[in-house]
Parts: sequence; C-alpha cells; structure tokens
Amino acid sequence: MEKLEQAFKLFDDYNKQSPEQLTWKGVTHPSEYFYSVELYNWVKKLAPEASEELLLASRSQHIGRWEVPRNTYPDGRIGYLTWRSDLKKIHAQKAASILRTVGYSDEIIARVQVIIQKLQLKLDPDVQIIENALCLVFLEFQFDDLVKKLPEEKMITVLRKTWKKMSKEGHDAAMTLNFSPEGHALITKALQEA
Repeated sequence: MEKLEQAFKLFDDYNKQSPEQLTWKGVTHPSEYFYSVELYNWVKKLAPEASEELLLASRSQHIGRWEVPRNTYPDGRIGYLTWRSDLKKIHAQKAASILRTVGYSDEIIARVQVIIQKLQLKLDPDVQIIENALCLVFLEFQFDDLVKKLPEEKMITVLRKTWKKMSKEGHDAAMTLNFSPEGHALITKALQEA
C-alpha cells in the first residue's frame, strides 16, 4: 500500500497545478485535483473491493488535462473526438511515467493504462466502473452548472449520451443524487422520452 499512497501523492501534486479553480461548499480547489479525488471516491463507493489498478486509474484518469486545451483542436465533432482520443493516450502516458518512478511493474502499468483509455467499455468490469464514476462526477458536480448554459434540447442529448455509457449500477447511483429542480426535471424528461 505504500506504493499506492506514493502514487496518489504524485498524481495529486501534479493535478494541484491545474490553473482552473472551482469552489465546492465554500472551499476552492484546483479543478483537476478536485475531480480526481471525487472520481476516486465514486470508484470506492461503486466497488469497495476495487483492485489497486482501478484505484490508480481513478486518481490519474485526467492527469494534466489542462495542458492540452480543447481550443488547440479544430471546432466540431471530429476535432472534439480527436482531442478526447489524444487526451486518453496522454493521460495514460503521464500516469505510466509516475507509476514507473514509484516502482510499479509493467504489468500493473499496462492494466492502469487500459482502464484510463477506457478500452473494452461494457466488456471490462473495471472500465465500466470508471465510466460509471466519471458520469457520476459529471452529474454530481458539473451537470447543474451546464443546465444554466445550454438549451434544453442540447442538455437532453447530453443526458441521454451520459445515461447510455452507464450500467444499471451507475443508473441506480445517479438516481440517489440531489439535483436542482431544473436538473431533476430535465433528467426525468430525457429518460421518459428515450
């Protein structure tokens, strides 16, 4: 467990460099650090006996994300998908580099990279858990803010895509969250019309 804690500290130190800040319950945090800890917390809730590889992946899923801004890629869906695909590889490489310095084996590093890149979604239980947890972090901490920014039709599309990525366990966990009245109404509408 000592290696795990060392890796967490290095991941956290890296993500604390995030220039974007967010305030949650009156406390301001570097955003990528906050989201990585909350992703880890969701993984622990969804899988109390999570493997070490899954825990490592959860804490490094979006490591250094701010270093590759969305606006460095072309506008539109193809630009967005290329950015997302490249980010997965970059996060996997950054995590691997840190894990090597801590002394993890190539086998464990390779497994963490599979989870970070979300290979075999729906087929690999660990990858599905990380996807569920990512969707839950979005729904818990980002969704209500997005409701204020996007038109209803766009939000319904976002919700349906999010819902489709999750398994039944993810759906059940999502229904325990406290949404704003507007957010709750949108979720109800999106799921009824799906």
